[in-house]
Amino acid sequence: MPLSKIKTNSLATGAITSAVMPTGSVLQVQHLQYTSTTSTAVNTQTNVSLDHLAVNITPISTSSIIRLDAMVNGEWATYQSASYNSVWFFYRDSTKLSTPVSGGRAVGIHMGTGITIEAANTSSTPEHAVYSYFDTPSTTSQITYKVGVYQGTGSNITWYTNRTGGDLDGYQYERGTSFISVTEIAG
Repeated sequence: MPLSKIKTNSLATGAITSAVMPTGSVLQVQHLQYTSTTSTAVNTQTNVSLDHLAVNITPISTSSIIRLDAMVNGEWATYQSASYNSVWFFYRDSTKLSTPVSGGRAVGIHMGTGITIEAANTSSTPEHAVYSYFDTPSTTSQITYKVGVYQGTGSNITWYTNRTGGDLDGYQYERGTSFISVTEIAG
């Protein structure tokens, strides 16, 4: 938008408000890039938040759309079946954001975990989930978004973020970086 079209009072206060930005404009971006390693216990058939992959945002307008993006690197411990019996999603505060409940099905945004080889070694085979979601929270209060996961292997299992299960000092035990990002878009 040309500066001549922006309201003078918005520039005088040092802020460009959402009221003067066209629909679809990016109003703000908040992100967390996580480079440490950690493990999270994921009980079977239970929604779990990865609290280390969380970011806060205070929307400027109640009509805003929030785009959420995540890339989670790591490995499931013990059971390869968690790779294809899991779903990934987001939490808005304590609310699960996903496809609607459908009977006894596991529901999320991203189905399964991408694995780098077909015949997995459960201690040195990196896995990942990359997914996005559009949320309409209709608030100008602070929101905390988190990565969430559900696995249905029939056993409690551990997810290792940014590392393989074995995590030994060798080239076949990779480490990575994960992130969560939220972008406020003018609605």
